[in-house]
Amino acid sequence: MSLLIVSLDNTILNVALPSMRKDLHTTISGLQWTIDAYTVVIASLLLLAGSTADRIGRKRIFQTGLVLFTIGSLLCSLAPGLGWLIAFRMVQAVGGSMLNPVAMSIITNTFSDPRERARAIGVWGGVVGISMAAGPIVGGALVESVGWRSIFWINLPVGLAALLLTARFVPESRAPRARRVDPVGQVLVITLLGSLTYGIIEGSDAGWGSPLIVGCFTLAAAAVAGLVRYEKRRADPLIDMRFFRSAPFSGATVIAVSAFAALGGFLFLNTLYLQDQRGLSALDAGLYMVPMALMCLVFAPLSGRLVGARGPRLSLVLAGGCMTASGVLFAALDAQSSNWLLFTSYVLFGIGFGLVNAPITNTAVSGMPRAQAGVAAAVASTSRQVGQSLGVAVIGAAVAAGLHTAAWWIIAGCGLSVLVLGTLTSGRRARATAERTAALFARGERGTADARIEVDA
Repeated sequence: MSLLIVSLDNTILNVALPSMRKDLHTTISGLQWTIDAYTVVIASLLLLAGSTADRIGRKRIFQTGLVLFTIGSLLCSLAPGLGWLIAFRMVQAVGGSMLNPVAMSIITNTFSDPRERARAIGVWGGVVGISMAAGPIVGGALVESVGWRSIFWINLPVGLAALLLTARFVPESRAPRARRVDPVGQVLVITLLGSLTYGIIEGSDAGWGSPLIVGCFTLAAAAVAGLVRYEKRRADPLIDMRFFRSAPFSGATVIAVSAFAALGGFLFLNTLYLQDQRGLSALDAGLYMVPMALMCLVFAPLSGRLVGARGPRLSLVLAGGCMTASGVLFAALDAQSSNWLLFTSYVLFGIGFGLVNAPITNTAVSGMPRAQAGVAAAVASTSRQVGQSLGVAVIGAAVAAGLHTAAWWIIAGCGLSVLVLGTLTSGRRARATAERTAALFARGERGTADARIEVDA
């Protein structure tokens, strides 16, 4: 249910963008900020939420997130202007950061058998398909009949129901050893994502060579360098750099960024095209995108079973191939020129995106000790949000510059990245690096336990 409201919020919001632009008198960059204000904040806080949940209790943090997300949704529906809407979207994001990685950590600690876990993650991923199928239709109907503010109302009953069900059914769990807070690392992550996104979104208006934009990109580069150097020296880092010694984990991180950048850009481009250029209503635009959503709904649970039976490679290769083909249809063959090509590209993208989620999540958490499950799942979730944020920022900047064909080639390139990395990071040598990384963590945990025994003695 938490994944449903978070995913539904994204798909419904995209359908409502043209109506919001007219009502709030905003520009393309204003629309980008209604999406990226949320994704940047949630990406910045996911790692903190995951490690905090491992430390003080996953159920407690999860419930707090549900309360904040529900309150933020109510405030968004009451926003008097664009600035207020962006601020309330950030409140939503603070709550959202406490939901999906923590829920994934709960799933990981519940299902210890690898095959059962892969299937459970497949069902979990299927909820994204449900949200993609329901979001455009429900959002379109709400926007047409009531107005864009009503798209946030749907989160209220679902959020309250999830809160009650969590109190009744979800057991409390936490990691055996508490991790210390890393405020410096947290500030560096926020600085990196905020400055990078601001530079991309505002670059077209301010000028790519302006001191402000150059300063943003310089600050982002400095934050990356500082983060890598600082986190290596901490006993309890916000981002444990040892995770990235595992080729499958590193590959899953980049694949998540690529896949969700493609999704963010794909939804942003198609929503504006269907309503602004074709002149469709919000409901009709939502119905046009149902084939993509249905494919995602069907193939997400199938991918979970496929990963459980045969490993992640086949799902990743098929996902990358389908997403690349979809982007090429738009970029090279002008899929928008005919409904047949348009719906073919929608179907291909839906299949690809449906297949990609389960191998990303399963690879991110399967090689790590369960004590690290919250942080590992949070890194995967952060990669998704970073990808979606960058996708909307980059594609929006291309649209603002009039480079529509280039925007589709970027989406095709993201699909190709999934295909290539999925092939390279899922073989025997790559799995060996995951095994060595897991052994490294196991030795570290045994050393910590022995040190505690000595202190107690």
